[in-house]
Amino acid sequence: MAMGKPESAEFGVVFDLTTIAQDMRREEAYAREGHTARTLVREPDLRVVLIAMQAGSRIPEHTVAGTASIQTLVGLLRLQLPRLARQREGRIVDLPVGQILVLEPGNEHSIEAVGDSALLVTFGWKGKAPPA
Repeated sequence: MAMGKPESAEFGVVFDLTTIAQDMRREEAYAREGHTARTLVREPDLRVVLIAMQAGSRIPEHTVAGTASIQTLVGLLRLQLPRLARQREGRIVDLPVGQILVLEPGNEHSIEAVGDSALLVTFGWKGKAPPA
């Protein structure tokens, strides 16, 4: 499935994450950088990004503007997170398949793929979310 610009969620859209991640592993950026990302959905209130990473590759420390979730789909991720109030150093969190990590806006973090991995990153509303 070739992907150009992100899909519109206007009428509903379904993604085969396994197939897309496999396709991403054949991209030049994956071979060159050790990881590649594809934005699947870009709406005013939601962004969904699929990332494929080679074992041992790293996404350096960065922050996100809004609340974000990171879910491991394949492999094992190791995240370096900010330190808690009583800690001298940051925390390391292993994130295996089936777990999800939620970060508040502005939290610095880095991501390392312990094994060949794929992750889904979801960015929520900036500001106040609409009522449920």
